Amino acid sequence: MFSKKNKVELDQQVISTLISEGCVFDGNLKAPAYVRIEGQINGDVTIDEGLILGEKGSVTGNIVTKEIIVYGTVSGNISTHSLEIRSTGRITGDVKTQVLQVETGGTHNGKLSMTANGAVAAHKPAKPELVNA
Repeated sequence: MFSKKNKVELDQQVISTLISEGCVFDGNLKAPAYVRIEGQINGDVTIDEGLILGEKGSVTGNIVTKEIIVYGTVSGNISTHSLEIRSTGRITGDVKTQVLQVETGGTHNGKLSMTANGAVAAHKPAKPELVNA
């Protein structure tokens, strides 16, 4: 009854939400499952499961998700468990992840932080630190 399923690659998941090429979305996007973005998002993106950012897709804002594949352009920070930057992918911003794959030609300009608890940080707000003045 509780058998472990084989993991299905993000590229093979059923997409529940599609922002198609030519669409422009101004505002924050939240979704519970798998999302593919081929258009333009101006705002923060929070996806519970996974995100595929297509070649023509762009996000200007921060992204929080479990796994992400970037074929397009991100201008903002990414917090995720697994990040794949494909050859056409461009990221400008800081990245927090546990797993990172970059194809030849893919670029990232910003800070990279890889920790064992990257997925936890992606879904829980950071606690403020006390500073003694």
